[in-house]
Amino acid sequence: MTSRGVIRAGIGGWTFEPWRGTFYPKGVKQKDELTYAASHLTAIEINGTYYSEFKPDSWIKWRDATPDGFVFAVKALRFTTNRKVLAEAGESVNRFLAQGLTLLGPKLGPILWQFAPSKKFDAADFGAFLALLPKNLDGLRLRHVVEVRNPTFVVPEFAALLRHHNVAVCYAKHFDYPEIADVTADFVYARLQTGSDDVPTAYPPHELDAWADRLKAWAEGGEPSDLPKADPDHKPTKTPRDVFAFIIHEGKVNAPQGAMALIERVR
Repeated sequence: MTSRGVIRAGIGGWTFEPWRGTFYPKGVKQKDELTYAASHLTAIEINGTYYSEFKPDSWIKWRDATPDGFVFAVKALRFTTNRKVLAEAGESVNRFLAQGLTLLGPKLGPILWQFAPSKKFDAADFGAFLALLPKNLDGLRLRHVVEVRNPTFVVPEFAALLRHHNVAVCYAKHFDYPEIADVTADFVYARLQTGSDDVPTAYPPHELDAWADRLKAWAEGGEPSDLPKADPDHKPTKTPRDVFAFIIHEGKVNAPQGAMALIERVR
C-alpha cells in the first residue's frame, strides 16, 4: 500500500487567448494547445461541458491528444443542477453522462456538480440528488464532487450526507463563497480561485508552499489543520487519497504557471 495518493494540479479549460504567448509559446497552433497543456500539467477541468453537450468524437479527440496518466475533470451541465427540485434531475443526469464521458477511459477524472449561490441545503432533496449519481458507467468507476455556494451547507449534516454517498465536497477558496474542507470521499478536490494576475505564478511562493503542504496532507490521508470544515468534530479515515487541485481565478492569465509551480512542489 502506498503512503500517499496521486496529487494532480491543473487549470480550467485550455482555450484562452491571453495564454497565447504567455503559456503557449508562439508557433503552437490552436489545435495543438491541449497537447501542449497536457504535457506541462497533470489535469484539466473541462468547463465547456457546463454550458453545452459534446459529441462522442470530441471526447475521443481530447483523449487521444493527451498522454497516459493525464486526467480530465468534467464540469456537469448547468441545467442539471440549476433546478428547484434536485430529486427530479434523474433524466438530466443520465443524459449528461451518456454524451460520451466514458470514451475518455482511464483519463476520466471526477465529475463536478456545481450549484448556484441561491441553492440552499435541503437534506432530503440533496440526498435524493446524490442517490441519482451512478457509481459506475460502461465499466468505469465514476467519482463525483459537488461545489456548493450557499452558507446553509456549512452544517455537519451536509458532510455526513456526502460521506454516506462517498461524494467529495469541493474545497473552494473563493472571495465570496463558503469554504468547506471536510474530507467526505476517497479523493479530494480543490479549486483555488483567489489568485492574482499581478503575480507571475498566480499565488506568491510562500502561498504555493502552503497549498502544496495542504495537498500533501490530504494525499497522505490526513487533512490540513488551518481550513474550515462543516463538521469539525469528524476525523477522516487515515488512508491515502488522490487529490485534484485546480487554479481557476478571475483573469486566470497566470493560472498555468501557478499549476506548474504546484506540480513541482508536490512531486
